[in-house]
Amino acid sequence: METKKVLVVEDDLNFLSILQQAFEQEEEIKLFLAKDGQEGLDAAIKEKPDLILLDILMPIMNGIEVAKKLQESSIKTRIIFLTNVSDVDTINKAVEAVKFGVEYIIKSDVHVAQIVARVKEKLEIK
Repeated sequence: METKKVLVVEDDLNFLSILQQAFEQEEEIKLFLAKDGQEGLDAAIKEKPDLILLDILMPIMNGIEVAKKLQESSIKTRIIFLTNVSDVDTINKAVEAVKFGVEYIIKSDVHVAQIVARVKEKLEIK
Protein backbone atom coordinates (compact mmCIF):
# COMPACT_ATOMS: atom_id res chain seq x y z
CA MET A 1 0.00 0.00 0.00
CA GLU A 2 1.16 3.50 -0.85
CA THR A 3 2.23 5.66 2.10
CA LYS A 4 0.12 8.78 2.53
CA LYS A 5 1.63 12.07 3.64
CA VAL A 6 -0.13 13.94 6.44
CA LEU A 7 0.91 17.38 7.61
CA VAL A 8 -0.16 18.49 11.09
CA VAL A 9 -0.06 22.26 11.66
CA GLU A 10 -0.66 23.01 15.33
CA ASP A 11 0.78 25.69 17.63
CA ASP A 12 -0.03 23.81 20.86
CA LEU A 13 3.18 21.80 21.18
CA ASN A 14 1.71 19.40 23.76
CA PHE A 15 -1.21 18.56 21.45
CA LEU A 16 1.19 18.30 18.50
CA SER A 17 3.23 15.75 20.45
CA ILE A 18 0.09 13.76 21.35
CA LEU A 19 -0.94 13.66 17.69
CA GLN A 20 2.56 12.62 16.65
CA GLN A 21 2.47 9.71 19.10
CA ALA A 22 -0.98 8.65 17.91
CA PHE A 23 0.09 8.57 14.26
CA GLU A 24 3.38 6.74 14.94
CA GLN A 25 1.46 3.46 14.99
CA GLU A 26 0.00 4.07 11.53
CA GLU A 27 2.41 2.48 9.06
CA GLU A 28 0.50 3.80 6.05
CA ILE A 29 1.01 7.43 7.12
CA LYS A 30 4.16 9.54 6.97
CA LEU A 31 3.70 12.49 9.30
CA PHE A 32 5.10 15.99 8.92
CA LEU A 33 4.78 18.63 11.65
CA ALA A 34 4.62 22.42 11.69
CA LYS A 35 4.03 24.73 14.64
CA ASP A 36 2.58 27.82 12.96
CA GLY A 37 0.74 28.80 9.81
CA GLN A 38 3.74 30.02 7.82
CA GLU A 39 5.76 26.92 8.67
CA GLY A 40 2.73 24.83 7.68
CA LEU A 41 2.35 26.60 4.35
CA ASP A 42 6.05 26.15 3.59
CA ALA A 43 5.87 22.45 4.52
CA ALA A 44 2.76 21.95 2.37
CA ILE A 45 4.48 23.48 -0.65
CA LYS A 46 7.60 21.36 -0.10
CA GLU A 47 6.02 18.02 0.85
CA LYS A 48 2.69 18.16 -1.05
CA PRO A 49 0.78 16.19 1.60
CA ASP A 50 -2.30 14.12 0.84
CA LEU A 51 -4.04 15.67 3.84
CA ILE A 52 -3.43 18.55 6.25
CA LEU A 53 -4.70 18.67 9.83
CA LEU A 54 -4.79 22.43 10.30
CA ASP A 55 -5.36 24.38 13.50
CA ILE A 56 -7.52 27.46 12.93
CA LEU A 57 -6.09 29.89 15.49
CA MET A 58 -2.29 30.14 15.26
CA PRO A 59 0.40 32.81 15.35
CA ILE A 60 1.92 34.33 12.20
CA MET A 61 -0.79 32.99 9.87
CA ASN A 62 -4.09 31.40 10.90
CA GLY A 63 -5.48 28.22 9.42
CA ILE A 64 -8.05 30.01 7.27
CA GLU A 65 -5.29 32.09 5.66
CA VAL A 66 -3.20 28.96 5.07
CA ALA A 67 -6.16 27.18 3.43
CA LYS A 68 -6.80 30.21 1.21
CA LYS A 69 -3.14 30.45 0.13
CA LEU A 70 -3.06 26.72 -0.63
CA GLN A 71 -6.23 27.06 -2.72
CA GLU A 72 -4.58 29.92 -4.66
CA SER A 73 -1.44 27.83 -5.26
CA SER A 74 -1.00 24.68 -7.28
CA ILE A 75 -1.12 22.56 -4.09
CA LYS A 76 -4.28 20.47 -4.06
CA THR A 77 -4.73 18.66 -0.78
CA ARG A 78 -7.48 17.64 1.59
CA ILE A 79 -7.79 19.83 4.68
CA ILE A 80 -9.32 19.08 8.05
CA PHE A 81 -9.54 21.96 10.49
CA LEU A 82 -8.73 21.40 14.15
CA THR A 83 -10.12 23.82 16.69
CA ASN A 84 -10.62 24.05 20.41
CA VAL A 85 -12.67 27.25 20.19
CA SER A 86 -16.41 27.34 20.06
CA ASP A 87 -17.14 31.01 19.54
CA VAL A 88 -19.65 31.48 16.76
CA ASP A 89 -17.55 33.93 14.74
CA THR A 90 -14.56 31.57 14.47
CA ILE A 91 -16.77 28.60 13.62
CA ASN A 92 -18.59 30.61 10.94
CA LYS A 93 -15.26 31.62 9.39
CA ALA A 94 -14.15 27.99 9.48
CA VAL A 95 -17.35 26.89 7.76
CA GLU A 96 -16.80 29.55 5.08
CA ALA A 97 -13.35 28.05 4.49
CA VAL A 98 -15.03 25.11 2.73
CA LYS A 99 -14.55 27.19 -0.43
CA PHE A 100 -10.79 26.92 0.20
CA GLY A 101 -10.85 23.13 0.26
CA VAL A 102 -11.60 22.49 3.93
CA GLU A 103 -13.55 19.24 4.11
CA TYR A 104 -14.14 18.79 7.80
CA ILE A 105 -13.88 20.54 11.16
CA ILE A 106 -12.87 18.55 14.25
CA LYS A 107 -12.97 19.84 17.80
CA SER A 108 -9.49 19.18 19.15
CA ASP A 109 -10.89 18.10 22.51
CA VAL A 110 -12.18 14.81 21.05
CA HIS A 111 -10.19 11.66 21.71
CA VAL A 112 -7.10 11.51 19.51
CA ALA A 113 -8.19 8.12 18.17
CA GLN A 114 -11.20 9.86 16.58
CA ILE A 115 -8.88 12.29 14.79
CA VAL A 116 -6.73 9.42 13.51
CA ALA A 117 -9.86 7.54 12.39
CA ARG A 118 -11.18 10.58 10.50
CA VAL A 119 -7.83 11.06 8.73
CA LYS A 120 -7.74 7.38 7.74
CA GLU A 121 -11.31 7.61 6.50
CA LYS A 122 -10.55 10.67 4.36
CA LEU A 123 -7.44 8.98 2.95
CA GLU A 124 -9.33 5.71 2.44
CA ILE A 125 -6.96 3.74 4.66
CA LYS A 126 -8.43 0.68 6.35
